[in-house]
Amino acid sequence: MASVLPVVFVPGLLCSARLYSSQVEALWPTGSVTIADHRRDADMTAIAARILADAPPRFALAGLSMGGYIAFAMLRLAPERIAKLALLDTSARPDTSEQSATRVKFIAMAQAGKLDEVVDTLAPRFIHRERGNDETLRRVIRKMAADTGAEAFVRQQKAIMSRADSRPLLGEIRCPTLVLVGDADELTLPDLAKEICGGISDARLVVVPDCGHLSTLERPDAVNTALLEWLGA
Repeated sequence: MASVLPVVFVPGLLCSARLYSSQVEALWPTGSVTIADHRRDADMTAIAARILADAPPRFALAGLSMGGYIAFAMLRLAPERIAKLALLDTSARPDTSEQSATRVKFIAMAQAGKLDEVVDTLAPRFIHRERGNDETLRRVIRKMAADTGAEAFVRQQKAIMSRADSRPLLGEIRCPTLVLVGDADELTLPDLAKEICGGISDARLVVVPDCGHLSTLERPDAVNTALLEWLGA
């Protein structure tokens, strides 16, 4: 297979490199694949700058959920370095007051040593409602939370709460863009993906059937197909 752009994946909240294990396997024959570390800063711009400092000079960027928020921040800092963009199960909108209030509650729980309870609360919303008892998926979610840890989780939540509204940025995005979402995503609804796609010139929307929020884990084949088409576009 011919070499293409290096790919940088950015995980979501409480997620680690395990989120993209299937994608690494599928995409590595095409060239360099990197999973960014988004655990060390409590500010979205600082996270974006740190990832850019370690990234190739020009690359394809893919982010899921919080990874999408970080991708928008990276675009603000260095749009000329991002040759292609994939936004998976994410939103261009800032937090609502209710969302921020929930994050404050989760921060307090994590700081009190109750990160496992946070994970138990979030896990059912991370995956399709009919897969709530899928122990394989729940095990991966628990492992990713352990990879993240309570202190990094708190930093991530603070960064998410302070993120900018990215809707005004959409019209400035000129690189080939894939917008993908699970049809049953309860955290970032399909309408939010449609909003992103409608704001970016020539963006392609993919709605994955029978899929919740963590599409890369739930429906890896469908996501991999979309990503390979995106890289080859």
